[in-house]
Amino acid sequence: MTVDSDTTIDQTSDTAARPARRGVWSLLRPLVLRLHFYAGVLVAPFLLVAAVSGGLYALSPQVERVVYADLLEAPSVASSARVPLAEQVAAATKVSTVRGLVAVRPAPEGGTTRVLFDDGTMAESYRHAVFVDPTTGAVLGQEKVYGTSGSLPVRSWIDQLHRSLHLGEVGRLYSELAASWLWVVALGGLTLWVARARARRSARALLVPESGARGRVRTRSWHGALGVWLVLGLLALSATGLTWSRLAGENVTELRSRLGWSTPALVTTTASAPAAGATGGHADHGASTGGTHGVDAGDIDKVLAAARAADITSDQVEIGLPAGAGATWTVTEVHRAFPTAVDAAAVDPATLAVTDSVRFADYPFMAKLARWGVDIHMGVLFGLPNQIALAGLAMGLVVMVVLGYRMWWQRRPTTAARWRPGPAIRRGGLRALPWPGLVAVALVAVIFGVFLPLLGISLLAFLLVDLVLAAYLRRAIRAR
Repeated sequence: MTVDSDTTIDQTSDTAARPARRGVWSLLRPLVLRLHFYAGVLVAPFLLVAAVSGGLYALSPQVERVVYADLLEAPSVASSARVPLAEQVAAATKVSTVRGLVAVRPAPEGGTTRVLFDDGTMAESYRHAVFVDPTTGAVLGQEKVYGTSGSLPVRSWIDQLHRSLHLGEVGRLYSELAASWLWVVALGGLTLWVARARARRSARALLVPESGARGRVRTRSWHGALGVWLVLGLLALSATGLTWSRLAGENVTELRSRLGWSTPALVTTTASAPAAGATGGHADHGASTGGTHGVDAGDIDKVLAAARAADITSDQVEIGLPAGAGATWTVTEVHRAFPTAVDAAAVDPATLAVTDSVRFADYPFMAKLARWGVDIHMGVLFGLPNQIALAGLAMGLVVMVVLGYRMWWQRRPTTAARWRPGPAIRRGGLRALPWPGLVAVALVAVIFGVFLPLLGISLLAFLLVDLVLAAYLRRAIRAR
């Protein structure tokens, strides 16, 4: 079969004139690269602060035990006999500088009893603790404590630095911004690095920095390889950090409620009392301010015995006094290390009978996962190994941020631009997408922007900055 030469030439020319069909990744890569660049440059300072303060918090329990050893360790550890809990409470009440007895934490093995007060004037989740030697009943001292962990001032100061920069509710937005963008930066970087390794057909290039590389290539190699090793930990930090963030946290709570993933609630009203709410989830971060409400605090030993009979067996429990008329005592396990012990029981103050109980074993799986995730984030689930892993992850994130800024610096075009960082990644990623891809990207951005409000607001800000810079550059070019 023969083909006319003119036809052959026309077909060849027509084929050459048509652009090669581009794959999905080749279309998305410029967009992912530019988003990774902007997020890295503009959000990295927040990530840096969160990493440093989070790493400090991970190691703070050891610091706390040294600084407050006189309060946390019972001097009379040689004795196995204990003073009745009611007598310890009475001794603490006499000397406490804050009124309003709300809860008691009996001494764990080798530790001290905490008698907790709140007169309604303290900040949210803070209480006043009087520390008592359980074997002698002697008061060892008083301090302000924070949250379910019972953090003392040094540790709670680091906690608030990590959580809000000591700026209150407004400051919490910084940590939420960091958590909202961390997963985007991590997954975007991972996608770019995996695509590069696939193009080179080298698994080693994915996991190990290039040997012999110099300059920006060397920096990028270390940045990418380190990111692969850290990515799962960074995603876990992002997800768990968002669960108690200010804006996204409300959406997470609502989603858990709709899907039946909420923590089961303990009924804390007696049968004869009108329903007055329940406790559960993160409610234990706060404290009732109602005092004893006429309840005899001398019954506390009997209340604990009733809870023990109902299989509240952990040596780390908090006994909450009734929060008002018709309310029950509550005995809640506060042992956060694995295996998790957070069972709770309600005890009728009139009959001293257990009226309700909640077992961790009965939690929905996602509620258990949320509990474990929070405890891993705080470094308590697996003890010292958990703390070391968090500190290492924080240090790794700091190195990643520094390497990222160094790459930006090394992109400067000439040695004459010595004191200027490199230019931004080239624009045009959105314009290159076909309309179905553009619609898909916009839809994903809107969904995540609504669920993670700070992510959506900051992404919109990035786009506006990008448009302003583009307009400025166009005007500068025309003016030449």
